[in-house]
Amino acid sequence: MAKTPLEELADHGQSVWIDFLSRPFVLDGDLAGLVDQGIKGVTSNPTIFQGAIAEGDAYDDQIRELVSGGCKEPKEIFIKLAADDIRDACDVLRPIHDEGGGKDGYVSLEVDPNLAHDTQGTIDEAKRLHKLIDKPNVFIKIPATQEGLEAIEETIAAGIPVNVTLIFSLERHRAVAEAYVRGLQRFVDGGGDPARMASVASFFVSRVDTEGDKRLDEIGGKDELKGKLAIANAKLAYQQYKEVFSGEQWEALEAKGCTKQRCLWASTSTKNEDYRDVIYVEELVGDDTVNTMPRPTVEAVLDHGEIRDSLDEDIDGARRLLKELEAAGVDYDDVVETLEKEGVQKFADSFKELFSDIESKRDQLVAA
Repeated sequence: MAKTPLEELADHGQSVWIDFLSRPFVLDGDLAGLVDQGIKGVTSNPTIFQGAIAEGDAYDDQIRELVSGGCKEPKEIFIKLAADDIRDACDVLRPIHDEGGGKDGYVSLEVDPNLAHDTQGTIDEAKRLHKLIDKPNVFIKIPATQEGLEAIEETIAAGIPVNVTLIFSLERHRAVAEAYVRGLQRFVDGGGDPARMASVASFFVSRVDTEGDKRLDEIGGKDELKGKLAIANAKLAYQQYKEVFSGEQWEALEAKGCTKQRCLWASTSTKNEDYRDVIYVEELVGDDTVNTMPRPTVEAVLDHGEIRDSLDEDIDGARRLLKELEAAGVDYDDVVETLEKEGVQKFADSFKELFSDIESKRDQLVAA
């Protein structure tokens, strides 16, 4: 029997996670069905939860129960709703986690994006959420802001698995990987068990092309450079990953049972309909990586994904492209800085909208 493209990705060393979570998705068996097809993890973010909780009545009974029990603050209601969904998803994925020695089977929950520039606030929230979920296969998501770097190191040093999110630049990706190594070294030196520690670096993809293409359009006459920055950027991040996780210090940690912080390709749905709908999957296949996809992208890959080892192809071309874009007038540093600011703001806006939706539901349910 022919393998599915998801199974082919696994053969190439890439784990496929799904970038979606809702209560019906978990409880009605949809997640378990996708696990049977090769899905090995779940990522969530404030925008995903905002959509899940706002639609339908799946959360109404619990909101009513929480409010009658005295929990009325929208953020605290959200955390309790999300915690139940995360725990249930962790249980579905626990066999993947245990059978794979803790490599996959994770479910991610993000700290409040309003804390993205608050180092201590992020550390405290990460510890609180990790304790609340109390599952070995939960990842706490921390944004890769400048202030987030210390929070990443401290959280890893405290023995909490971390999904570092909103990475756009090569420089920040290297800093994230180095923060992980420092945190891991401290954790192990303090007697921690490396077998229960893991991390991924969520490197965002399609949004990089959206921003780069917009700037090329403003410049004009450089259409041959469009739609190429995101893949080149990710390929160079993968080379950087291989550099950081090699050498004496890393080999000493690996000998103790530590695992590398894998690159996770995020934002892999195609935003430009002129581009192939699975381009950010097919062009980013490599060993020891993760691709988290929204459900339509998973379906598209299952339908017509063509899988090959592509991440190590034409690295010189990727470096050359960045120089060509610079010569054309596209400021890479400004592109990635803009995307980080927008990413944090987008998630903060989703949180604000989410709390507003919960407030409306709370008042409506109490009045009913």
